[in-house]
Amino acid sequence: MKARRFVLVVAVGLLGAFSTAPSLAQDYPTRAVRIVVPFGAGGPADVAARLIGNVLQESFGQPFVIENRTGAGGVIGTVEAAKSPPDGYTLLMMSNTQTANESLLTPDKRKYELMRDLAPIAPVNYSDLVIVVNPQVAAKTLQEFIALAKAQPGKLNYASSGQGTPYHMAGELFKAMAGVEIVHVPYRNSGEARSGVIGGQVQMMIDAVPAMAPNIGENQVRALATTGKQRSAVLPNVPTAIEAGVPGYEATIWLGLMAPAGTPKPVIDKLNAAVNAMVKRPDIVKLWTEQGAVPMSMTPEQFEKFLRGDIEKWADVVKKFDKS
Repeated sequence: MKARRFVLVVAVGLLGAFSTAPSLAQDYPTRAVRIVVPFGAGGPADVAARLIGNVLQESFGQPFVIENRTGAGGVIGTVEAAKSPPDGYTLLMMSNTQTANESLLTPDKRKYELMRDLAPIAPVNYSDLVIVVNPQVAAKTLQEFIALAKAQPGKLNYASSGQGTPYHMAGELFKAMAGVEIVHVPYRNSGEARSGVIGGQVQMMIDAVPAMAPNIGENQVRALATTGKQRSAVLPNVPTAIEAGVPGYEATIWLGLMAPAGTPKPVIDKLNAAVNAMVKRPDIVKLWTEQGAVPMSMTPEQFEKFLRGDIEKWADVVKKFDKS
């Protein structure tokens, strides 16, 4: 009799669990959701997060609040998100900074493991980068800059928004492939790094095209090359690094959303559907095209595969510039 009662209780419990899953997705969200951005205000991740937050707020009728938690190359904000309750009310706006940090930083410095502690939701977009120098630098082309750097190894420097960011990794990859020694100067965020190269405190920076294009247009910096396979539609007169004499050089920044591991699958799927619908909206596509960003659309499973592949890619890059 007791055994039969136990089986009945378990069956009722399982039935309840299955029956709440659809309602969980249907009801979510019932209150404000925060999107943790582990990077500074004004950068690509911050700008994209605010746009996504506005669109999701329209879709779900609840506030999506942006919270910038900067520092330690994205680690502080990532840890904050990873250790939050897995209920769908904390999300992480991430980039290839997080996939690069898996091999660039030791576990004790990282304090999280990306694919263990966070669950993929959806990618958002990707952008080519652009290599710029302060106008006072005596180099009008990328080859001239490389020659200048080779003539005075360790004397020139480049800015990034922090250790492990796409701009840092792109800079180290450039050093390895161009055979130059340029000193990395990490800033707290991309806005400060941008100000550093504009003000002449550093000679060079590799930045996202959407973020740096206005400064190029105002002649605050000189563009030497973009980092995609093809020329940027936003900067059509700027050659690619491949065209400019660094064969095979390619780097981008991509953005995506994750949630704490254990976030219910119905919530993940609901957010994925909303983000995928957003990136296909004609007005969003037009806006990003004008800025030089390309929408990305995947299922959570596809995004997980993408993330694991990106972790492997950056591990290979780290080995290359470590050897150099």
